[in-house]
Amino acid sequence: MSFTAMDLVANAKKSIQEIDVSEARQALSSHLILDVREPAEFAAGQLPNAINIPRGLLEFQIGNHPQFAGQQAAKIIVCCQSGGRSALATESLHKLGYTNAVSLAGGFKAWSEG
Repeated sequence: MSFTAMDLVANAKKSIQEIDVSEARQALSSHLILDVREPAEFAAGQLPNAINIPRGLLEFQIGNHPQFAGQQAAKIIVCCQSGGRSALATESLHKLGYTNAVSLAGGFKAWSEG
């Protein structure tokens, strides 16, 4: 059996929590903001105080990043462009022990429009 990328995203969304833009805006001061888009996307605009670790490097870099190392209990909002990569990243963070990570539904696109 093979899966598409969207199948993987749909499965990830079943096992994680998503928050909407209004919830994210209220939580900004109490959460770390992790943006998993590519550096060029991040440079074009991001959530306030966001930290950029691209999705492809997340598992390798999160544990060594000064904001995240040893912070498995930290509250984290994960953001990407539309919500797919952040869902996958949030699922990976849970597997790495970051149990309070949530994904921003609709991603930076929804944030920009909201």
